Amino acid sequence: MATSHSHSETSLVDRMNEAGKKFLNGLSSDQKDKACFEYLDGERIFWYYPPMNRHGLALRDMDGSQRELAFDLMSTGLTETSYQQARKIIDLETVLGPLEKERGVISFKRDPELYYFTIFGDPGGDGPWSWRTEGHHVSLHFSVWKDEVISMTPFFFGANPAEVPSGPQSGLRILSDREDIAFDLLKSLDNGQQKRAIIYDDAPWDILTYNSSKVSLPREEGLPISKMDGTQKGIVKNLISEYINQVPSELADKKMSELNQYGIENVHFAWGGGKSAGEEHYYRLHGGNFVVEFDNRQNGANHIHSVWRDVSNDFAEDIMREHLLAYHVL
Repeated sequence: MATSHSHSETSLVDRMNEAGKKFLNGLSSDQKDKACFEYLDGERIFWYYPPMNRHGLALRDMDGSQRELAFDLMSTGLTETSYQQARKIIDLETVLGPLEKERGVISFKRDPELYYFTIFGDPGGDGPWSWRTEGHHVSLHFSVWKDEVISMTPFFFGANPAEVPSGPQSGLRILSDREDIAFDLLKSLDNGQQKRAIIYDDAPWDILTYNSSKVSLPREEGLPISKMDGTQKGIVKNLISEYINQVPSELADKKMSELNQYGIENVHFAWGGGKSAGEEHYYRLHGGNFVVEFDNRQNGANHIHSVWRDVSNDFAEDIMREHLLAYHVL
């Protein structure tokens, strides 16, 4: 069984290497100057999810076929569902721009072409390499070495508006499941369980880990899964899967087995803010190295930030620490 699993991951790595090479080979030397960094460049561990000027090659500076190659690379780290979510989040800029104009809000230009693709290192080479796709509300980071994807976090998706209020896409909720499942879980808890799960009266203004390169959180807080009944355990496992299953099954299975090894019973569910849809709310799933945060507070609780992190191995930090010496000797 283990052999077929490693073969499937190898083929995923082959696809990622191939897509990375094709993307780079399709660029001019000026474009490569923007898109490429050394793997160990500090730029690799800087990430952020608001609209801002970024390093990397923006979609607006690519032609049609280069964009296709960029999105092909992005798709290698995602399932069909999460790939479609990412594309919809990017397209949501065209909804948000006019909405803000209507409300007289002055902000950074909302532009679906301001998403940047960056390569660190040499795809398919001897050393580790990494790719990043980043722009407003999308931040994806995958590191590859030999025949393994050695890191796939931080993994950030956001949505503003969380629910499109009007226009042709009225009612669109790109990240609906991760919100609805969490409310189902909260509502399934009895009074004693809720008391333990709710750690903040008000939802924090944003996810607490922000854009830190390394997660720093207090010990697990809230209600541990071990204190839930069978139905509640089913719901919380669906919620965990909502995040882990954003990546292809070869990677998701590995993450899920790491979590099971740690003891899924030890993961805590914590809540902040209102208990009903439409009210400002926040939740966190935290057990050992596994952390998920979700916040819907801004813009009248119609603006989601959600992230999946690996405390010890965001940006392949743990694996790089282990292998740095060997890497330098190569």
